[in-house]
Order: sequence, then structure tokens, then C-alpha cells
Amino acid sequence: MNEPVSRANTGAPSVDVRANRTARKWTRGENVRRAVWETLRGPLFAWTPRPLWGWRRAVLRAFGARVGADAHIHPTACIQIPWNLTIGDFAAIGDGAIIYNLGRIEIGAGATISQYAHLCAGSHDFRDPAMPLLKLPIRIGAGAWICADAFVGPGVTIGPGAVIGARAVAVRDVDADVVVAGNPARDIGKR
Repeated sequence: MNEPVSRANTGAPSVDVRANRTARKWTRGENVRRAVWETLRGPLFAWTPRPLWGWRRAVLRAFGARVGADAHIHPTACIQIPWNLTIGDFAAIGDGAIIYNLGRIEIGAGATISQYAHLCAGSHDFRDPAMPLLKLPIRIGAGAWICADAFVGPGVTIGPGAVIGARAVAVRDVDADVVVAGNPARDIGKR
């Protein structure tokens, strides 16, 4: 019953799905905090009128996020784990942005995370048959702009002033003031 899942005729390694599903990825306390956040996120955060920036900052702070002055977080932004989030002064998180912060995500002062952008600070180690969860941090530098629908992968640092173009896929670090676009993201200029 504990046999790894076979990928017959593909040449791909076997995956131990059972080991992955039974591994403890979170402490009991973390699971309780996540359940409370998921229960209260709707009425306290997601269902609030758009102009209530201060209210949403306060709610995130109450759940352990570090949120700077006058940060604008839209109510439709999906923040997975508030206590793994730091947002600098005057930063913005747009409509429908996904902040999948299983690992820490730091968004620098004045940075913009545009609508439907996806910051993904969690993945699995595909090299290990048990596919353990990885919680790799993401750092977005001050004044950087993650454009609409862009994806920033686990463990990536985006330098200050960098621009990740619309629908770009950044799976490697991007230097300060560099503009990237495409999938995978490639340098297309300087800011």
C-alpha cells in the first residue's frame, strides 16, 4: 500500500504520493491560525468596500502581517498567510492578486503588485520521491512593479525598481531597474 505511484512507460521517477500527503507540513498552531484566517477573511477583509484601505491594513496587522503606512491592498487580493507577509509604505496589491505566501513574502516600499499577479512562495521538491513542501521566500524590491497577470516563483528576488512585464514568468532573480518580459522572463531593457 505504501508503494510509490508508478509512471510506467514514461521514464519519469516514481512519486510517493502517500508520503507527501501524510507528512506534517504545518504545526497544529499554524493550522488553527490558518483556519481562523480563512473563516474571517471574507467578512473582515474580502467583503469590505474598496476605499477601506486602513481597515484592511488593520485586519492584516491583527493577523500578524507587517504593513507599512498607506499601503493599498484591494479587497479581492487573496493573501494565504498574513503573518508571512511584509508590505512596505505606499506599496499596493491590486485586484485579484494572489499572494501565495507559504514562505515569507516581502514587498518593498512603493512597490506595485498589479491585478491578477501571482507571487508563489511555495512549491514541491520534484527531485525527492516524497515531493516535500518547499516554503521559499520572495522579495520584491522598493519601487518594483509586478505587472498584470505576471508570475513570480518561489525563492525569487526582484530588485528595486525592476519591472516584470504583463504575463511574464519570473523564475530567476531580476536585478534592480531591469525590465523583463516573456516566459521565461528575459531582460528587454532598463528602467
